Amino acid sequence: MQQKNRMHNHQWDSALDPHTVPLFLQLQWAQAQSLRTMRPMLEKFALSAVEFDVLATLRNAPAPHQLTPSAIQAGVVITSGGLTKVLLQLEARGLVTRQQQEHDLRLKPVCLSDSGRQLIESAMTETVANTGQWLRDRLSAAEISQLTQLLARLAD
Repeated sequence: MQQKNRMHNHQWDSALDPHTVPLFLQLQWAQAQSLRTMRPMLEKFALSAVEFDVLATLRNAPAPHQLTPSAIQAGVVITSGGLTKVLLQLEARGLVTRQQQEHDLRLKPVCLSDSGRQLIESAMTETVANTGQWLRDRLSAAEISQLTQLLARLAD
């Protein structure tokens, strides 16, 4: 019922393009619900969504889980100024380290610390389990697969 009310409230938007506006709105609402599903895990691990994203991006990099700030920025949705602030916060908490390179003093790669790796692995495990349950409660395995393929085409 809530979904019908939301779409009813946006009828004038849908009149602009009856195919893409409903999809766009549903994507926004699904993202918001996904973030609501993640919020308890983020709070448990004292991470913001952006901090989680940065740590997960570093964790997914090959060992020693180190990337340049520009490589991190390419993997997450954040401005360079916003990334600098997040990196300073993560460094202050001991979750990442940064060391200037001798061969290029302009480079200061970000490396996931051991405590940062442990934290993000625990947070990722719980978040994936929670999000997976949320998705499986609403979609079949075939629907999840189909939606994943369709969204991959949109994200490309």
